[in-house]
Amino acid sequence: MITRGHRNEPHAPGMGGRLNWLRAGVLGANDGIVSIAGLAVGVAGATTERAPILTAGVAGLLAGAISMALGEYVSVSTQRDTEKALLAKERHELENQPEAELDELAGIYESKGLRPETARQVAIELTDHDVFAAHVEAELKIDPDDLTNPWHAAGASALAFTAGALLPLLAILVLPVAVRVPVTFIVVLMALAVTGALSATLGGASAKTAMLRVVVGGAIGMVVTYGVGHLIGGVGLG
Repeated sequence: MITRGHRNEPHAPGMGGRLNWLRAGVLGANDGIVSIAGLAVGVAGATTERAPILTAGVAGLLAGAISMALGEYVSVSTQRDTEKALLAKERHELENQPEAELDELAGIYESKGLRPETARQVAIELTDHDVFAAHVEAELKIDPDDLTNPWHAAGASALAFTAGALLPLLAILVLPVAVRVPVTFIVVLMALAVTGALSATLGGASAKTAMLRVVVGGAIGMVVTYGVGHLIGGVGLG
């Protein structure tokens, strides 16, 4: 009898990677919302003119998106280089020490609860099927055909940050001066609640806790930046 996974469980190849990318996208959007909301509200606390708010907001958006992209590119490139080095090392060991590698693979399955003879038989059968895939999956937990692309990571991170950043920036620019800060405040907190719930759902955590965390953090950030902007604007430096 063939046992099938539950319909709501992510068993498809690469599903774990796609979920990680989706979580990263949600977190990137959250960073964009918080960063630009704090910046825009802070400038709005210093002036009612739209030009300075637009300038600061666009500059912050571009700087943040570039920073996110560069950081993700460097991080994923380092991870990819490490994975490729491990794969090359494993391939070399398989070519030069096949018996030792077979013993190691059998030991891995034995440590998971299989009897020694069963573990060795499993190792032999998997080795006969695809020796390289069998070893890198069991020993390294790496799929050699599904290594993360640093360019994709950089682009996704920049786009997610930009999408999140546009919300508070557009809100504070299009609203009348009298209500721009309080309405932007509400819009941003609602957006943070959504991203918090999404990130928690994707990670299997409590949505209520995640929402509370990001909403409270975002609110504190905007209050602080607005207060600083208001104080500096009131002082009239420059």
